[in-house]
Amino acid sequence: MTAQNQPEQQAAPSAAQQDRGKFHRKPITPAEAQRRIAVHVRQAETEQVKLEEAGGRFLAQTVTAPHPYPHFRRSGMDGYAMIAADLEGASSEKVVWLEVVDNIPCGYTPSVSIRSGQAARIMTGAMVPEGADVVVMLEMTETRTEDERTWVGLKRQVEAGRNITPIGLEIGEGEQLLEQGAYIGAGEISVLATFGVHTVTVYRRPQVAIFSTGTELLGVEEPIEPGKIRNSNSLMLAEQIRAAGGEPHLLGAVEDDLELARTIMMDALAQYDLVVSSGGVSVGDYDIMGDLVRSGEVEMLFNKISMRPGSVTTGAVKEGTLLFALSGNPGACFVGCELLVRPTIRQMMNSTEDYLPEWTARLGRDYSKINSFTRYVRGHVNVENGHVIAYPALLDESNVMVTIKDSDCLIVIPPTTEPLPAGTPVSVLKLAVK
Repeated sequence: MTAQNQPEQQAAPSAAQQDRGKFHRKPITPAEAQRRIAVHVRQAETEQVKLEEAGGRFLAQTVTAPHPYPHFRRSGMDGYAMIAADLEGASSEKVVWLEVVDNIPCGYTPSVSIRSGQAARIMTGAMVPEGADVVVMLEMTETRTEDERTWVGLKRQVEAGRNITPIGLEIGEGEQLLEQGAYIGAGEISVLATFGVHTVTVYRRPQVAIFSTGTELLGVEEPIEPGKIRNSNSLMLAEQIRAAGGEPHLLGAVEDDLELARTIMMDALAQYDLVVSSGGVSVGDYDIMGDLVRSGEVEMLFNKISMRPGSVTTGAVKEGTLLFALSGNPGACFVGCELLVRPTIRQMMNSTEDYLPEWTARLGRDYSKINSFTRYVRGHVNVENGHVIAYPALLDESNVMVTIKDSDCLIVIPPTTEPLPAGTPVSVLKLAVK
């Protein structure tokens, strides 16, 4: 949405209206929250980087093959290149002898073409000479030398084409190598290097501001105090954002001061591509992010999602820049980032895989909690007897932090009025491999 199409600024709601808004929130589904966010995602700019610096980035253009691969007929093993028809009738009783007329190491071109009655010694990966249509492995041959001429003998026939990799077996000229939005990992680096793509056009990493709210927060380097906790959420979010492809910027912790928080939030919205906050979105007297989002200075997209943990997760936008106000509870903060912030960062870079991959599994143990909202339960998956089994974490409250490190999936528990027994089919969202 361009600036001239922004809705007219409305007067800030009164304190009474804000309080009513805190307690009368209308929840939307997680899918609807994702949809509302996606409408406002702006594609990141592009830049060129050296191939050796492209790992972990997202490709900003489709790449096609400038030549076939392999671009020459390649020997599949050490042996001799020859003409298959010359071996007709070869057996243990009838050895066929061919004159060796060339020696072809890997990286060299043949010096002669092969004619009937001739062979060339060849190494694995070397270029097969013209005229030859088969490479016979070294172990199947014997050699002799007469009058300074070398001969290779065979006692069996070999069909044409054996042990020769044809031109373009893997990729033909002009075929697609990688599509726009592809994540550049080790395999992609190998492919690009093979075809001489030494500079790569990638999306610029989204610049993401992170801050937390709460007078109770200490820096991680500070000694613990009664009634205080260390600001672990900001560092957790920074790592999640980095893993998603963004570049995090830590703005620190903000005390429960509405004006100070407003200044930091508005400055961040003006300077960064995304803004993510932790804490202050519930209905308490000091939940300042909830008040700021309802103030009319940003366009609120939602302030409640029908999910646990993190139902108070809030989304907003200002002049095209998205704001994610996540719960201060570490479990809810983690889930909110994976479900909403991660895909947003990926969509900004046109990723071919923006949302968490979804699997089908069976519950490995009973799950007794019931709720009218969808639950995203931390857990881990195993493959047992050919089935994917998902085990819910024993401690999965939104304020529980330690089970985050032990989880490799989020188990999706739909709204239910009864406990789910072990063996129940469920969906799981696979978290990134550690």
